[in-house]
Amino acid sequence: MTIRVSAFRWVPPFAQGHVRDLRVRWALEEAGLPYEATLLGRDDQASANYRAWQPFGQVPAFRDGEVEMFESGAIVLHLARKSGALAPQDEAGRARVTTWVLAALNSVEPQVANLASIDIFHAGEAWTTERRPQVVEMLSKRLGALGVWLDGKDYLDGRFTAGDLMMATVLRDVPDEIMAGFPALMAYRGRCLQRPAFTRALEAQMQPFRENEPARN
Repeated sequence: MTIRVSAFRWVPPFAQGHVRDLRVRWALEEAGLPYEATLLGRDDQASANYRAWQPFGQVPAFRDGEVEMFESGAIVLHLARKSGALAPQDEAGRARVTTWVLAALNSVEPQVANLASIDIFHAGEAWTTERRPQVVEMLSKRLGALGVWLDGKDYLDGRFTAGDLMMATVLRDVPDEIMAGFPALMAYRGRCLQRPAFTRALEAQMQPFRENEPARN
């Protein structure tokens, strides 16, 4: 069975290139596994058929004839177990990759999301003036710790793995003015995002957005 990944048919410009099916697309590109995207509109998200695949109506969801699953981190870990391109195939190596995937999602991404919520969804609201410096400080502590780990390393575990894939997608949402304070992380992010597989995955996500751009009166 062809691998299928759910994705949105169109999203507003601020979200384009950042929807989380990108992570799964990137992993599939790194692994050299062909796939097809199941494109969703708003009505599809709420349908009983899709909720039977993804209970929350989000993307991505994944099926390959053997498994059906959702949540980008879980899917990427599933693919890493299948592909030496995404993880070492020994038990210790897979454990390290799992650790870094979860670290990206649990230790770093929540701090990034807090800042995005202020800057994107609550921009200009009075309370953000006082709250934003505190959020930036918490994020900076996480970035500082990550920078110490990466000091002198190209990747988190010696060579590119699914852990780097996940971490790079999280760091991609950190504003450049904050990343500039962490030059090792800036270089690391750039190194990951320069990979040809990422370029292909990003283009695959963006193409439907261009094709389904709403008509403007």
